[in-house]
Amino acid sequence: MTRTRPRPPARPLAVLVVAAAGLVGLVAAPPATPSPHTAPVAAAVENTATVYYWTKTKNWARYNLHYAPDGGSWTSVPGTAMEAACTDWVKKTVSLGAAAGLQATFNDGGGTWDNNGGRNYALGTGSVTVKDGVVAHSDPCADTPPAESRTATVYYSTASLGWSTANVHYQPTGGAWTTAPGVGMQAACAGWWKREIDLGAATGLKAAFNNGNGTWDNNGGSDYALGAGVSTVRNRVVTANATDPCAATPPDTQAPTAPAGLTATADGTSVLLAWNPSTDDRGVTAYQVTRTGGSGGTFVTDVGSTVFSDTGLAERTAYTYTVRAVDAAGNVSPASSPATATTGDEPAGPANGRPLGTDPRKDPIYFVLTARFHDGDPSNNRGGSQHAKSGNAANDDPMFRGDFKGLIQKLDYVKGLGFSAIWVTPVVLNRSDYDYHGYHGWDFYKVDPRLESAGASYQDLIDAAHAKGMKIYQDVVYNHSSRWGAKGLFTPTVYGVRDSQWSWYYDEKQPGFEYDGLTVDPKSGKSYYNGDLWSTAEPTGNTCVNWGKPTGGKSAEGYTVYNCQWPSPTSGMFPKDLYHQCWIGNWEGEDSRSCWIHEDLADFNTENPVVQNYLIGAYDKYIDMGVDGFRVDTAVHIPRTTWNRRFLPAIQERVAQRHDAEAAKNFFVFGEVAAFVNDKWNRGSVNHSAQFYTWKERKEYALDDGRAALEMYDHEQQRGTGDQPTSTNAFLNGNSYHAPDHSRFSGMHVIDMRMHMNFGDAQNAFSNGKDSDDSYNDATYNVVYVDSHDYGPNKSSERYAGGTDAWAENMSLMWTFRGIPTLYYGSEIEFQKGKKIDCGPSCPLADTGRAYFGAHLAGSVTASDFSAVSSASGTVATTLQQPLVRHVQRLNQIRRAIPALQTGQYSTEGVSGGMAFKRRYTDAATDSFALVTVSGGATFTGVPNGTYTDAVTGDVRTVTNGTLTVTAPGKGNLRVYVLNGPGRIGTAGPYLK
Repeated sequence: MTRTRPRPPARPLAVLVVAAAGLVGLVAAPPATPSPHTAPVAAAVENTATVYYWTKTKNWARYNLHYAPDGGSWTSVPGTAMEAACTDWVKKTVSLGAAAGLQATFNDGGGTWDNNGGRNYALGTGSVTVKDGVVAHSDPCADTPPAESRTATVYYSTASLGWSTANVHYQPTGGAWTTAPGVGMQAACAGWWKREIDLGAATGLKAAFNNGNGTWDNNGGSDYALGAGVSTVRNRVVTANATDPCAATPPDTQAPTAPAGLTATADGTSVLLAWNPSTDDRGVTAYQVTRTGGSGGTFVTDVGSTVFSDTGLAERTAYTYTVRAVDAAGNVSPASSPATATTGDEPAGPANGRPLGTDPRKDPIYFVLTARFHDGDPSNNRGGSQHAKSGNAANDDPMFRGDFKGLIQKLDYVKGLGFSAIWVTPVVLNRSDYDYHGYHGWDFYKVDPRLESAGASYQDLIDAAHAKGMKIYQDVVYNHSSRWGAKGLFTPTVYGVRDSQWSWYYDEKQPGFEYDGLTVDPKSGKSYYNGDLWSTAEPTGNTCVNWGKPTGGKSAEGYTVYNCQWPSPTSGMFPKDLYHQCWIGNWEGEDSRSCWIHEDLADFNTENPVVQNYLIGAYDKYIDMGVDGFRVDTAVHIPRTTWNRRFLPAIQERVAQRHDAEAAKNFFVFGEVAAFVNDKWNRGSVNHSAQFYTWKERKEYALDDGRAALEMYDHEQQRGTGDQPTSTNAFLNGNSYHAPDHSRFSGMHVIDMRMHMNFGDAQNAFSNGKDSDDSYNDATYNVVYVDSHDYGPNKSSERYAGGTDAWAENMSLMWTFRGIPTLYYGSEIEFQKGKKIDCGPSCPLADTGRAYFGAHLAGSVTASDFSAVSSASGTVATTLQQPLVRHVQRLNQIRRAIPALQTGQYSTEGVSGGMAFKRRYTDAATDSFALVTVSGGATFTGVPNGTYTDAVTGDVRTVTNGTLTVTAPGKGNLRVYVLNGPGRIGTAGPYLK
């Protein structure tokens, strides 16, 4: 995604103060190893303190007292366990020696602390209470009878383990462990074992389970934390206060509630339906949509989401719809209130396309900023409000310059490079001062006219690419709209007046004129007209505070700034049910998923069904057009539960419904989960790490999506990095390929941010990539690139400038290692190397990493096949002779000819060398095995005997002892020895020789 510099006024200072204050609380936790204090001189007096701590507010599973007598040493973290005292209190009596008091903090043993806001608690002797930060001296349990003995009923599932018996080995909180292997559990029902445990006064227990023969389940080394009452443990998921899993389940006879809020909106010969979710005691599984009208009689279909697009209807015909909800037991709700829509004329233009539907790992990706790639139609060029100020006008370089027509004209250039997939920036109608990149969506249901031309619509581009065997991956944004909201969902009205100061900015209202980014308003002469956005009069229902009153600040030009003049999350200008109301204060905190990223990116409340329906309906349109996949912008800023519950299933359902199951299986969704660190897990936060988004949820959460997001966040943060799913899907078993297990796959693959961050050096990228691969559901689908429209390696703000040899080495690794190689437009000629990628709306684009590339493509080019150019003339012919162009052409030839390099698993077992590995892919018709080394030499041991041929040089080796040694081919070069391989592929070039 792209962040841009806003227009005035800037974010209020108070917001920054609040954010800073929040950070203080984060750094105030006690140190892992407390600083030692001088030990006191021994005294004859022995003081004690009985510390009582209030539990009702915290509701932790366990409580520890971490303390230091005055002048003495701190206990070891996390301190000593506290015991139950009376209702809502725990206690601990400690010896202080001669000390007259103690410093104290409290924690749950799992990293959550109460340290009095970083100051610690200063406590005296005798009975001391700590309640919600307040210290007092009393015994809160003096008149309370002793706590009753507690019982824990533990159910453990062995259904997936195959154990014939089960033991529970446990430790009551503050008590001792049982003797291993613990106590036997009783068979409760099929697959379940049960044990009742007397806890005495303890509030819970730690537990591990075993089969009595040395096989243990200790929760990955962390043990299980269980409370009193009934708990179930199944597949390492603990459910507290659970229902008895062996109790007979009463039949479900309760029907869901009727769907409410049904709307029907016609668009040509299609009707878009949306409604609010129904509720059910056990969950809604589907909705039945019934249509009447027209000549086709009654039509009924089932859908899984709360959005449905009915297409292919008759022209100028009224249709009426109702919706019913269905649960798993087949109970059907009453029908919704009906909604009616009348279709219009059938749209002109080509019919919707169909995705190619093949495995996405076979298709290297070429990434273009459509508006900056190639200009096929100057009539749709637009400069925007910053055209002159930025210097773009002086360069005759409008920010909207490239278009679909230009991309269609140069599809053969991309194919000639060897790429079979093109990732295009967002295509929806944008609205901002700097929106050529597409990430400021305004009308999500309309393609931006500045990209289209007669005979070169978005549909035309999709169809033209498909005709050449090339896929189109569309960049999509679910997280935010433009700062002016989203047409059809909500658009804020801002304060404005066309006085002597602001008339340059606020256009006169033009009744009947509608902004589309392309059409010029005849009165103002602007295509970026904004007369529909502002009002001098306070609008009805306004919620913005201090409408139209001066803020006391001045704009950059020295003009008076007024309240409600500029969209902001904290002004009350956006309704909280549709948009979030805060700024992000902690990029690794929960607020990063529920607050605004930037002033010009209004953050959707994606947990609201109305917002979900708006976005699902919008992107259904592009699925229907036949795009082959979605690159998901800012995916990390939406909770995983929302992706897994709503958006990802809606995508799959729509592709299968409009195309088929095979197309749905291979519809490629890859998310930007931006983690700009070199850690395997983003600063220790699983919720902010790329691999986290490739997994389904591991437990059930609240039906409400907002609550579910918070529950999931807390649950997974508590489980931490050491207790996340792992996968062998990317790895060979020795030399053998095995069928991958995608049963827990979420539906979203990701950009490999860790390799991207480390591509300043290919060896670092390789080492870091391998280190993370067990935590993705399937790393063979990772999208791998060196730099992009946002950043270069190591979060550099410049396009990669490591040199041609380093680029060649990076490419050689990307095209042979696991994952899908992706190249940012122009990198094949080191376009704009070292230039700042984005310098904002007030500097010339020609000086940036997003400069116009079309000058290098002038002339004609014809590709006879992938990586094969049959003819080229003009400047593009010179471009095609550049060393990295020839390098990537041959890399694509080699990768396309060797299945192991496309879809294979890999291993470094028995491999010596810097960047060396073996890959294999096997199915009923194919067995492809390759030994690869990049730049340096390598020795492969324990490999199958047979004849290996290098795809680069044609060198043939016969292996009889399981060992093959390869000398170093040189920086950027590589060797790919293929068992029973096809021989040399392509001709020698500047690096592959």
